Amino acid sequence: MVTETAPCDAGSALDSRAAHGQHPSAPSQDDDMSSPIIPLPASRPLQHLVAAHRIFLALQSANWGAVALGLLSWREGGIVLILNLLAMIGLVLCPRCRLLGPNVAQLPAEAAATGAVALTFDDGPDPAVTPHVLDILDRYGARASFFCVGERALRHPELIHEILRRGHTIENHSHRHAAGFAGFGAAALLADILAAQQALSDIGGRAPRYFRAPMGFRSPLLAEALRRLDLTHVAWTRRGYDRLLRDPRRIVRRLTRNLAVGDILLLHDSDGRIGGAPVVLEALPLLLEQLAAQGLHAIALPDGLAEAAAEPIQQPHWHR
Repeated sequence: MVTETAPCDAGSALDSRAAHGQHPSAPSQDDDMSSPIIPLPASRPLQHLVAAHRIFLALQSANWGAVALGLLSWREGGIVLILNLLAMIGLVLCPRCRLLGPNVAQLPAEAAATGAVALTFDDGPDPAVTPHVLDILDRYGARASFFCVGERALRHPELIHEILRRGHTIENHSHRHAAGFAGFGAAALLADILAAQQALSDIGGRAPRYFRAPMGFRSPLLAEALRRLDLTHVAWTRRGYDRLLRDPRRIVRRLTRNLAVGDILLLHDSDGRIGGAPVVLEALPLLLEQLAAQGLHAIALPDGLAEAAAEPIQQPHWHR
């Protein structure tokens, strides 16, 4: 695990909060700034290759071997190289596949057996949206995980405290939510995720356990950065495209079509509207009512997803 020196015994602190009726994840008045988070040492060069790297290297070795034997011309070998590179780039658009490293896109069986689906929100906290989302969740007795952007959390620490106070969880969604995040080098990836991890830990008094890449676009180098910070990547089973669609019923249809227990749902608690109220505030009550009608309930991401990420690789599922 990541080396992190706590100012007091964590187990005792959690027990004390529970005894006073406070949610264990909520920050107490006695919480201090957390100590600096120290990443685990980098692995050896060949040890941190993900499956996509290994497939690419195997195909490319066969390609150059065929060129050396005269089975392919240099021009044909170059075309194969370009196709391999394009395939690697294309995997960035596959948020649910595991060829780029451990990845969770569905709850484990024990959580699903309770009739649960996980509700997740990206890109916050946002003072124009997040408090209203929290009120709606309270009204329906639902819980959720909020993948927060570090810089936004630093601007609105009171919202992080409020999310935790109401029984939800805070997770890592990068520090700057940079459009070019998937193109960062290894050092830049680690620095950005670490900055968010430190900020969210300092504010909330608890280090996030899960990470979601901005827009779901993952670099082949991301898995090593997450390993060094003891984070598990969590994707989604289905998303509502509430930053693009303006019809709340259409958003809910996208989220509930073929919905099954154990699914992970994605919405946003940031104000990305072009005009009018954020559509998520209209879609969320409809979604929670639909879940109840189907005998399902919304929960935050549970512990133990790191083990689910290590299950055998499944077929790729592209952005949907």
